[in-house]
Amino acid sequence: MKSSQTALPEFAVERPRGNPGEVFRVFLKLGLTSFGGPIAHLGYFRDELVVRRRWIDEAGYADLVALCQFLPGPASSQVGFSLGILRGNGLLGGLTAWLAFTIPSAVILLVFALGAAALTGPVAEGFLHGLKLVAVAVVSQAIWGMAKVLTPDRERAGIALAAVAITVFIGGTFGQTGAIALGSVAGLWLCRADVPVQAGRLSFPVSRRGGAIALILFAVLLVVPPLVAGFTGHEAVALFDAFYRSGSLVFGGGHVVLPLLQEEVVTPGWVTNEAFLAGYGLAQAVPGPLFTFAAYLGAVMGPAPNGLAGAVIALVAVFLPGLLLVYGMLPFWDALRLRPAAQAAMRGANAAVVGILGAALYSPVWTNAVFSPVDFALALAGFLLLVVWKMPPWIVVLLLTAGGGLLHPI
Repeated sequence: MKSSQTALPEFAVERPRGNPGEVFRVFLKLGLTSFGGPIAHLGYFRDELVVRRRWIDEAGYADLVALCQFLPGPASSQVGFSLGILRGNGLLGGLTAWLAFTIPSAVILLVFALGAAALTGPVAEGFLHGLKLVAVAVVSQAIWGMAKVLTPDRERAGIALAAVAITVFIGGTFGQTGAIALGSVAGLWLCRADVPVQAGRLSFPVSRRGGAIALILFAVLLVVPPLVAGFTGHEAVALFDAFYRSGSLVFGGGHVVLPLLQEEVVTPGWVTNEAFLAGYGLAQAVPGPLFTFAAYLGAVMGPAPNGLAGAVIALVAVFLPGLLLVYGMLPFWDALRLRPAAQAAMRGANAAVVGILGAALYSPVWTNAVFSPVDFALALAGFLLLVVWKMPPWIVVLLLTAGGGLLHPI
């Protein structure tokens, strides 16, 4: 005889909690071994935390990934932060997960930044040029993959083209934020396709009050630091503001941070284009989140604070908005996900970021890396290795860096 009670979805069942120490050990292992970018990271998380350790089930994990892809910020780090909250029973567990997953790549990039000044001579300059060509290949691959997923129809392709035009003709941060805003508005009009949303429930130890406080803090940090920096001229506040605003606008994947950070640190002369692209190329070879590129930029800044202090400020600032947003939205996601207007606006915003990244592929990435037919051949080879042969990015980094060192002695 069948029971008359309705069974709860598996992911709604209370699961045993761990502790921050366990969370740190697991995410440190992931931070040391998770190569390949955010999509690959989500695969590593699923294998380790859903299949092997059973911290959350498949349906709950899919719902969490959907939330983090809906929000601006680094999706894989947001998923890891949320799983740390779940297993570590609160905010401390989430922060522990983020720290452990972030430290390995941040330290590697910081060490490279502090030693970059010693890389002189023809061969070293050739290696650095190879890293710039890596950036060409990786950004091209990102646009290729994102365009297929985020601009699959004429309406969203049109939004992407409009975003290219806005970014090129207006320029600056205003052009980029304007393109995303107009993409969202256009999405409300053009992207209201009927997309079924599977009912679900995320059960995390985050109260609605705690979520509301996080969302308010996100908005305050978006408004107050630029005012303080404008009135006082404090360099540390200006550095925090530049990276926080960049982290607040990253829709559609970690590679979108490239044009945002370029505008914030290269245009005012804080970092040279050459150093910027070399660091971005190296960031493809390290495990963990791409956003740790911020640690490199904070360390190589021209004005103080730079070095270790600059790296810490930049690293915290670029991750903080995404973490505040996901913490704030965890208690409210189930209601928001059912609203067609919110889904349509996000489809338009995601299409716009494809256009923004496309504009960045030309400048600064292409214009500062491809100077000869040899450069073009190396960049094209890297692109094909990534897209056609599905080679891991760190191998492409090694091959193109070696090619730059051998073929571009100065």
